[in-house]
Amino acid sequence: MNNGKKSIFKKLLEFLTPPDNWKFPVILMLGIFTGLGFHILYVSNAVSYLSDDPEVCVNCHVMNPEYATWQRGSHGKVTTCNDCHVPQNNIIEKLWFKANDGLRHATIFTLRMEPQVIQIKEAGKKAVQENCIRCHTNQIHPIALRAINNRSVADQTERYCWECHRETPHGKVHSLSSTPYARTPKLKPIAEWILEDKEIIK
Repeated sequence: MNNGKKSIFKKLLEFLTPPDNWKFPVILMLGIFTGLGFHILYVSNAVSYLSDDPEVCVNCHVMNPEYATWQRGSHGKVTTCNDCHVPQNNIIEKLWFKANDGLRHATIFTLRMEPQVIQIKEAGKKAVQENCIRCHTNQIHPIALRAINNRSVADQTERYCWECHRETPHGKVHSLSSTPYARTPKLKPIAEWILEDKEIIK
């Protein structure tokens, strides 16, 4: 049995090994692509996306209105972006969601396909709704609901929390022009020599 496993592994290795006259070009290309991959990870500060720091979310200017309205609102005092927009059930689901969402955002922003008014996707809506309920479970308890609107739980319609609470936490208007003078963290320059060249020109 072990011999069979070894032979399968050996066959796979032989299949993947390039012919002698192609070994150098293949190793060279692998080195180039590996180097480019690490450079892209470094330039995009990919490791920062593992954190819960809200400043990471404004790596793209399209997110400036969302950052500014969150920071000035009531949620800015007690939450981060991930508290609302990422599932909190368990660490695996959280990291899986962040990886998928981050890859989609990185692709869209790299290809300059981002809209001027961003719209939340279905997976994001589900995560936000679950987190609204997780944090505000006391307010949506059947007794609390009856006290607020004098309706039984059976009469409550299924809808997203923000269908009623439209201004929480980002306000009603969503576009780059909605917060033209917002103070948001500035992106760090990719290379210091860019700033040095600007100073020389002055």
